[in-house]
Amino acid sequence: AAHAYFTEGCRKIIGIGRNYKLHAEELGNKVPEAAFWFLKPSSALVYNGGKILVPPGCKNLHYEIELGVFIGQKGKNISAKDAMRHVGGYCVTFDMTARDWQNAAKDKGLPWSQAKGFDTSLPHGDVIPFEAIKDPQDLTIWCKVNGEMRQRDSTGQMVFDVPHLIEACSKIHTLEVGDLILTGTPAGVGPVKPGDVISGGLEELPHLDISFTVAADA
Repeated sequence: AAHAYFTEGCRKIIGIGRNYKLHAEELGNKVPEAAFWFLKPSSALVYNGGKILVPPGCKNLHYEIELGVFIGQKGKNISAKDAMRHVGGYCVTFDMTARDWQNAAKDKGLPWSQAKGFDTSLPHGDVIPFEAIKDPQDLTIWCKVNGEMRQRDSTGQMVFDVPHLIEACSKIHTLEVGDLILTGTPAGVGPVKPGDVISGGLEELPHLDISFTVAADA
């Protein structure tokens, strides 16, 4: 039932860009003065234990571990002080990125849709109930590739916290039940290739770790 919440209830996925200072800097980007984002389609979803498929032509596929925030109550123009009452739950996700495609698009001033929205570009775990996380800014999120730690940081390092992300996004989009906000990735992103195993999770909730194998898209 929880998996169906993603595949049947998730109408839009909002990916926040450069929301950890050190990640912005590691890719040579300035830390944003205001939240910005891109959209991923629901066809990008792939459930824990599945395969992440390298899109044909991609030569530099990167992992990005992220905390996902589900919307549980519809809203528009939501204030930061009221934002948490619109949260229905959380999840651990990866925002897989065709970095070579993204860099080429950035150089030309073009959108990132192909680089961020290909099939299986949003691996995810189970829905985490709202009550299971007391403070979304007090979690340790991590990512390993083939058992080696690559990313590990506190969600308290976000440039814009969850309430402010909901406020910003809801000024532009009506947030609907089942919508998912990806809150950005910490430093340590890097490439993976077919055969690699990517895992991730929250240290506070180890029973909800996720793991995926990277494979070529046949």
